[in-house]
Amino acid sequence: MIHIVVDVLRLLKKGGECLSRGQGQGTQQVRRVRSPRKGEIPGVVEQILGHGKLKVRCADGKIRLSRIPGKMKKRIWIREGDVVLIKPWDFQSDEKADVIWRYTRTEANWLERRGYLNL
Repeated sequence: MIHIVVDVLRLLKKGGECLSRGQGQGTQQVRRVRSPRKGEIPGVVEQILGHGKLKVRCADGKIRLSRIPGKMKKRIWIREGDVVLIKPWDFQSDEKADVIWRYTRTEANWLERRGYLNL
């Protein structure tokens, strides 16, 4: 795991709304970036298909039909253009995969600079 610095806006006490642009006091938080392990491939979400399924363009050049497991589906939102980490299935590994991680924009930029994300 590698450390990077992420800018975080503080939340207002009433209503949980984010501070508007220019008024927030940015703080910095050190956060670890999850690097791809053996058998995991980073990719970019091309299309949302519904029912927890996505089309992902992977770093190896293939487009895979990926599904979001129920554990992740309840906790995070994935949009088109997000950088995700997928794990191809044991069978049909060129066609299907599971999403196991979604990177923030800052983490995705770091991955691109380090050469993990070649799209």
